Amino acid sequence: MTGLSASGWIATGLCWASLVPAGARWLRVAQREHYLAGSTSRFAYRWWIGVRCNVPILALALVAGALSWRWPIAAVGTAAVAVIAPLGLSVRGRTSPLGLTRRLITLAVMWCAGEAALVAIGFVVHRATLLTAIAVVLAPVLVDIACLATVPIERRLASRFVTKATVRLRAVHPVIVGITGSYGKTSTKNYVAHLLANKTRVVASPGSFNNRAGLARAVNEQLVDGTEVFVAEMGTYGRGEIAELCEWCPPSIAVITAIGPVHLERFGTEDEILRAKSEITDGAATVVLNIDDDRLARLAEDLAGRRDSPLVVRCSTVDRSADVCVVQESGVYQVLAGGSSIGEEIVLPEGAQPMNVACAVGVASRLGVPAADLVARLADLPTVPHRLAVATAPSGVVVIDDTYNSNPAGARAALGVLRSEARQGRRVVVTPGMVELGKRQAEENRVFGNAALEVATDLIVVGQTNRSALVAEAGQCRPITVRTREDAVCWVRENLVSGDAVLYENDLPDHYP
Repeated sequence: MTGLSASGWIATGLCWASLVPAGARWLRVAQREHYLAGSTSRFAYRWWIGVRCNVPILALALVAGALSWRWPIAAVGTAAVAVIAPLGLSVRGRTSPLGLTRRLITLAVMWCAGEAALVAIGFVVHRATLLTAIAVVLAPVLVDIACLATVPIERRLASRFVTKATVRLRAVHPVIVGITGSYGKTSTKNYVAHLLANKTRVVASPGSFNNRAGLARAVNEQLVDGTEVFVAEMGTYGRGEIAELCEWCPPSIAVITAIGPVHLERFGTEDEILRAKSEITDGAATVVLNIDDDRLARLAEDLAGRRDSPLVVRCSTVDRSADVCVVQESGVYQVLAGGSSIGEEIVLPEGAQPMNVACAVGVASRLGVPAADLVARLADLPTVPHRLAVATAPSGVVVIDDTYNSNPAGARAALGVLRSEARQGRRVVVTPGMVELGKRQAEENRVFGNAALEVATDLIVVGQTNRSALVAEAGQCRPITVRTREDAVCWVRENLVSGDAVLYENDLPDHYP
């Protein structure tokens, strides 16, 4: 009935069995990329084409699959490749293992249905082995299709939690502070909560719970009766997402910390990022903006010109006439409000970002925190782990942990910290480079690699994702290349001594090449 020979049945069965490890690989990538359709195929391209040793292996899988049209047993080659490759992308994961969540199980079921449908077509047209081999090769594409197909399911499942959160917000009725930006969201959120804590009952959304499901969960689980201020971090991967958040979690105070080349793979341009982020200002009574950013300075002017203009709080680290300015002089900071000092010679914690501090002060001031209280609270601002955290190891080596940073502005600031922390000893930069910068990724990493070589005595490049860009202008200085961050740490421990310093700039999970 099927027309399959014994060898055809064997090859088809082996191809189907190979989907188990292949599926685990690509489902893990989908999970790590927040189930965004298209991400898995993009990473498949990076692994198969971007990693040189995988190119001939991919060619073998394709040739074997094609030959199965005439000789079904050839598909065994495709199955073998799916089990072992792409080389470097493990099934279990080293830094980002597959999590068996409800959403992952839903995606896996949908993906299996897609694979089964393709194989079923093969049986119908009497090309079962060929179609099964094609199903193996197209596994990451089918994962993306499954991601797309599960969107309505996930939205429906999340809707009841959003409805519950909406009711909860109306019952408690806190002042909502919404914070967004390409970077600086989490730090600013934590600063605002800290500055308000002594005078106000405040709840801040935890971690990076900044999408629809995460924010609803934060409200449902943490917004207790009597809460006066709810500080909500709001993230987005495209236009309309923040507007949707604001429909049920409407901020009366909206903050935009910065616009930068982050997630350009999804947005395309920084102007598009601005359009998506500025949705947070619609309906807000007060808007706090970083006017050191040219795009946000123009937004401040646009908002001021509207008929129903919100109160715009302009924050800066250079413009002393801004509504809030945090300026550094001789290693200490001065906080100005409307050109007048509210606190001089303030020492901020190591790693605190002055602009994020300025935005937080702008929010706290609008909520009535007295200047004296603000100044007193600034000295012990909380720090975000792995963001310009400076510590000294038992060996005496200064370690600058900036592994959660992945934007060009933050990377430049981190190099300045490295320069100041090791004036005499060796200065080492460990980095995989920056990602999700779209067409600018190679150029931004080339610029960063060049800047790192001007500051550092040694540059250690982790992985292959940005290796060529980071070492493009190395010249006579030969950067050290390693496969994993663990390899880089071993090198640091073996080669650095007291008085030296190392900067760990960004880190990538192991689903990146």
